[in-house]
Amino acid sequence: MAGWITGICEANGIDVHYCRTGGNKPPVVLLHGLTANGACWTPLAQALEGDYDVVMPDARGHGNSGAPDHGYRYDNFAADVVSFIDALGLATPVVLGHSMGGMTAAVVACRDPKRLRGLILVDPTFLTLQRQREVHESDVADQHRRILNRPREDFLAEIRVRHSRRSREVIELFAQARFQTSIRAFEILTPPNPDYVQLINTLDVPSLLVIGDVGSVVSPEVAAELAGINQCLEVVQIAEAGHGVPYDQPERFSAVVQTFLRSLSASSIAKVVGSIPASERGN
Repeated sequence: MAGWITGICEANGIDVHYCRTGGNKPPVVLLHGLTANGACWTPLAQALEGDYDVVMPDARGHGNSGAPDHGYRYDNFAADVVSFIDALGLATPVVLGHSMGGMTAAVVACRDPKRLRGLILVDPTFLTLQRQREVHESDVADQHRRILNRPREDFLAEIRVRHSRRSREVIELFAQARFQTSIRAFEILTPPNPDYVQLINTLDVPSLLVIGDVGSVVSPEVAAELAGINQCLEVVQIAEAGHGVPYDQPERFSAVVQTFLRSLSASSIAKVVGSIPASERGN
């Protein structure tokens, strides 16, 4: 997009490609899911760029970032994000992650909560161990191999039918991202994932969990259970959305995200005012 910045920086020993809206504004880092890339966040970044510096990295093995031969576990992805934040000098960003990116964001937040101003988890890969094994033993990696051997236009036509309610722009971004995803990235599906209950239990940063109502990874029951174990976590369910919440209902999703981000700003102002003696506050 006009005025946006693209670049590559070294983070955790790999080259990380990113796009950034820029400006002297509070930073928001967007982490994509498996087979996507940073550019897939373009519609949300357009909605946020007026008030935030939106930073969209490609995860290792995705987009134009490096694809090492190994190191595709959540600890690796989280270490990449922490190093990336430091490399760009992003001061206490809000981190938002979808699916694989959501689990990664949760790990980042639990490693060093003081590093972040807020956390948004969008239907993260919070799967039981049994479900992790089922996904790992499925043919999803083989499906990806077959897609990589198909003409891009054939795949694009297929997903236009499968996701007919999504915008043409988003569908084309996802098709491009799929063909830029290394088969090595599917190692992230190897069990076990981090214990999501433990992650949520240890969160110490304002957090939002966003789920859909049609086939979400995180069910409403699990979401309610997680909110019950940590007061830092707020839950919002968006109607008529599945696992791809940001792309199924982009306007509703953007509104939810912006409301949460504004609440963080209001909370920060309240803390500053609360720390000033009453005698020194303005009328």
